Amino acid sequence: MTTPAVAEQAPRLPWHRQLGPRCAAGAARLLVRLPPARLHRVLGVVSKGSRPAGYAEVAYARRSVVSVSTRCAGLGCLQRSVATALLCRAHGRWADWCTGFRTEPFGAHAWVEADGRPVDEPGELSVFHTVLAVRRPDRRRTAAGRPLHPSEGSRS
Repeated sequence: MTTPAVAEQAPRLPWHRQLGPRCAAGAARLLVRLPPARLHRVLGVVSKGSRPAGYAEVAYARRSVVSVSTRCAGLGCLQRSVATALLCRAHGRWADWCTGFRTEPFGAHAWVEADGRPVDEPGELSVFHTVLAVRRPDRRRTAAGRPLHPSEGSRS
């Protein structure tokens, strides 16, 4: 992934608040080694049963991950985005996880979104074409394309 070119700065977390972000960054480091389709499936499974995360929550999780991991603070946008999503999930929430590419000049990037907008991303992401995304679980749809009513949930 290519954006950003400069390492981000985030305030250092107190030691007693570093465990969650460090675990999320470590798990993300392992998950990003998976093939893209498998990573997409794993994150889809992890997102189940969560509620949508708000912008402020996702921004805090992203800053926390950046503050404890030099890889997440630098060019590791894939690991940063996965770690942010995992940290939100650890609190019962889910941030929309996205990856995409641009053609002029060619580049790839991964990011998280909340409330339909990218969270604390430098640069213009509108030039990126989203390829893979794990959106909020409450956006399930039926085959007809209409949202599922809560009483119409899956019946096993």
